[in-house]
Parts: sequence; C-alpha cells; structure tokens
Amino acid sequence: MADAEIIAVGSELLTPQKVDTNSLYLTDQLNALGVEVVRKAVVGDDRQRLVETIHGAMERSQVVVLTGGLGPTEDDLTRESVASALGRELVFSQDICDQIAERFRRFGRVMAEINKRQAYIVSGAEVLNNPRGTAPGQWISNNGLTVILLPGPPSELKAMFERECLPRFEKLLPPQAIRSRFYRSVGLTESDLDELIAPVYTKYTNPATTILAASGEIHIHLRARCAEAAQAEKLLEEVASQIEPLLGDRIYSRNGDSLEAVVGRLLRERKAHLSVAESATGGLLGGRITSVAGSSDYFVGGFLTYTDQMKTELLGVPADLIQEHSAVSEAVAKAMAQGAQKRTHSDYALSITGYAGPDGAQVGVVFIGLATPDGVQARRVQLPGDRERIRMFSTNTALDLLRRTLLGIG
Repeated sequence: MADAEIIAVGSELLTPQKVDTNSLYLTDQLNALGVEVVRKAVVGDDRQRLVETIHGAMERSQVVVLTGGLGPTEDDLTRESVASALGRELVFSQDICDQIAERFRRFGRVMAEINKRQAYIVSGAEVLNNPRGTAPGQWISNNGLTVILLPGPPSELKAMFERECLPRFEKLLPPQAIRSRFYRSVGLTESDLDELIAPVYTKYTNPATTILAASGEIHIHLRARCAEAAQAEKLLEEVASQIEPLLGDRIYSRNGDSLEAVVGRLLRERKAHLSVAESATGGLLGGRITSVAGSSDYFVGGFLTYTDQMKTELLGVPADLIQEHSAVSEAVAKAMAQGAQKRTHSDYALSITGYAGPDGAQVGVVFIGLATPDGVQARRVQLPGDRERIRMFSTNTALDLLRRTLLGIG
C-alpha cells in the first residue's frame, strides 16, 4: 500500500494570515485512491531546509507531493530544490516558454523575462499542463518513487490534479481502498472513553483508530485500508461491532453529523418546535442550533437574558425566586425554560444559566433547564476549563439532554 507525504512550500504559510488548505484537498483525493497521507510539512522559502525535507520524505514514502514555489521569482525554489534532492539537472523548455508567452499575449500583456524561470523542468519529468496559470506542474518517477510538483493557487492545483494526476495515479497504483467510520460521543472524558474501548481497538493495526477531544465531546475515527472496499468494510464492521455496545447511547452520531444537526433531525421527525433562553452562553446555543440548514423548520427563537431584570421582564421569572435561590440555580433554570416555552408556544425549551468565569469560587457551575410537553426538569453540572470551554460544554450538555429526552433514554 502506498504512503504519501505533502510538502507545502512558502514562507507565507508560516504566518497567521495564510492557511494551507491545499493539503486538505489532496488528502481527500489521495485517500479516495487508497493512498494514506502519513505526514504533512510546511517549509518556508529556504532551499537548504526544503531539500532536507524532500530528502526525508523520499526516504519514508512512495509518493511526495509538493505544492507552491513554482512562480517566477527568486524565492520560488521548488524546482531547484527537487532537482537537487534527486541529483538531477534543470532543463530549459522552449516549448513551455512559448506557451507562457502566448498566455500573456492572450491577456494583452508581454511576458517579463523573469517568467522564463517557469520553463525549467527537472530532467526526466513529465510536464503537467496548467490551463489556469503560467506555472506548469511536473510528475517525476524515480525507482518506485513518485514526486509531484503542483502550483500553489488552489484553483490551479485542483484543476491540474484532477486532469493530469488522477489518470496517472489510476494507472500507477494497485487496487486499494480506504474506508472509515466516524463516531461522535458525549458523556465521557477522553481518558475514560479510551479506557473503555482500548481493549478492542489495540488488537488491530488495521483498522487504525484515532480518538480526538473536541469542544466538549469525543470523536472516534476508524480507518481501514485494504485491496478491496469490501475487505475494508468488513474490517470496520468487525471493530465497530465491538466498540458500539461499549459506548451505547453515548454515541450520538455515526456519520459525522454535529450534535445540533442530530437534535434538529429528531425535532423535525416529531414535528416539534424548540426555543431557548440563555444567560451564561449569551446566544451560543441558539447560534449552534441555527447553524444547521433548515433549522427554521423546528427552531422558533430565543432570549438572551443576561441580567436578572431581563430574566424577569422577558421570561417572567419571579424576582423573588431569583432573590431566594440566586440567578444560577435549579429553580431559575426551570423558570427560564418554562418562560421561553410559554412565550414562544414551543413544544420544548432549553435554558442555560451559570458561572462561566473567569473569576469566582463557583466558576463552572451551570444549570441546564428543559421544559417539555410533560413538565420541566433541570440539571446541575460542574464543567472544567476556561470561560470559552465552559460555555461550549454548557451548550453540549443542553443539546444532549434534549437528544436523550427526545429518544426516551433519560
């Protein structure tokens, strides 16, 4: 099975203003071909560092893809660096030079002398046509190794890869298939979840298992790589059939859908409507719900009641109730949810009130209220982390409480 490495070239990619998105696209395309991307690197415009990075990639992997650094200026070093790493010469192509000049003429311009640098090709390379730019790509075969040079602009790179590289890969690669499953879960810490399922996944090197903590939930990736898709699916099923019973209803998605999308689908299926009342999260819960396309089918609106006065005026929470129990309490969380439900005529209403911090002895104490057609409940949680983590964890807890209620799993 072929492994690949991607090297993104350009000092601008090492600044906070520029993000390498090409590698995401290339990873998706290579995975579809059954090629596993095992390493990515971003290298600035430094020839020595770039040559060293290329050398390392060629020693480890069968496919090396470089993006960027094919322009006409002195800091575009990809051609020279690849030639040096391979011990080959750069050869000037008059045909390519003429094509570049013709492209400039079509746009009513004269090609600058500096653009001739783009007509140099690594000896023995196949030229990859670039209909959207002046820099041709290059495909180099070297004793079972494939090195590919692609332009940096995404529109040029994607067009070149699809038109020039895919057909070559299909001829070159043996039949391979990568298949994956993507679980999302809530209700367990990363360490607790790993302890639960590690006895299963550690028995296998294929599929490979990755566990990621993300915004108050845990993601589990299973990836199988085989000669045939059916074999990969069989391996995935073998592992998944052991993991799923261990996690049970803590798994809320088996296809990568977000928690808000899952809750929205459940509401739509039941023809039910939802409203929210937020204090500590300041609109974050409503924002997540409405980030799902079509959420107007089930979401009617919400209230941002950050002060005690707004809780009373907008939601009808009695002032004496707040005075007796405090704004962060089970009683007030219930009253907020009931107020939102009553004022919007929704079937369900979620409320959040708590201490997000950063200061105070009770930072992380949050109450989640849920009003349903059958009554109202509230849950107290102690959430870890800084202000933003507490706010995000609060919305996860609220959405999962509603999910469980809609599914009747408590």
